[in-house]
Amino acid sequence: MEDYAKDLEKAARPVIESFKSELGGVRANRPNPKLVEDIKVDYMEQQFSIKQLGSISIIPPREINVTVWDQASVNAVAKAIETSGRGLTANVNGSVIRINLPTLTDERRQELTKLVKNLTEQIKIKIRSLRDESNKKIESAFKAKQINEDKKFKSKEQVQKNVDKLNAEIETLLAAKIKEISE
Repeated sequence: MEDYAKDLEKAARPVIESFKSELGGVRANRPNPKLVEDIKVDYMEQQFSIKQLGSISIIPPREINVTVWDQASVNAVAKAIETSGRGLTANVNGSVIRINLPTLTDERRQELTKLVKNLTEQIKIKIRSLRDESNKKIESAFKAKQINEDKKFKSKEQVQKNVDKLNAEIETLLAAKIKEISE
C-alpha cells in the first residue's frame, strides 16, 4: 500500500531546498556569500562558479571579499561579478576582490520584497501541482479498487495536511527574508 503523503513530502523537499537557495541569493542589507558564490565565470574556455575559483569571506558590516586562488583568473572573476546583473561593483586589490554593498534604498527594498514574494508564489504553485499529482494517484488507485473510499479520503486529507505544513514553512522563510531585506 502506497503512502501518498510521504511521497509528496519526498518530492517537495528538493523544491523547498531550491527555494532556500534562491532566497539566499537575493540581496539583503547584510552581506551573504550566496550573493556571489554561484556567479558563473568564463575562465580558460570553461564555466566555473566563483566558489570554485576562490574563497569568499564576509567583512562586516557591508563587504564581501573574494580571495582568488589563481592570480590569472582575478580579472575574469571581477568582470563576472560586475556583469552578473546584481548591481555589484568589484574592486581588485592583488588577488583579493572587494565588493562593497551600499545601503539599500526604500525603492530597492520594495523591488526585492516583490521579487521574493514572486519566488514564493512560484514555489507554492509547484507544491500545488505535486498535491494534484498525489490526488490523481489516489483517485486512480481508488478506481482500480486498490484502496477503499475511506482510505481515499484519509489519504487526500493527509496529503492536504502535508501541503499546509509545507506552505507554512515557505511562509516562515518568506517572512524571515522580508525581515532581512527591511533591516
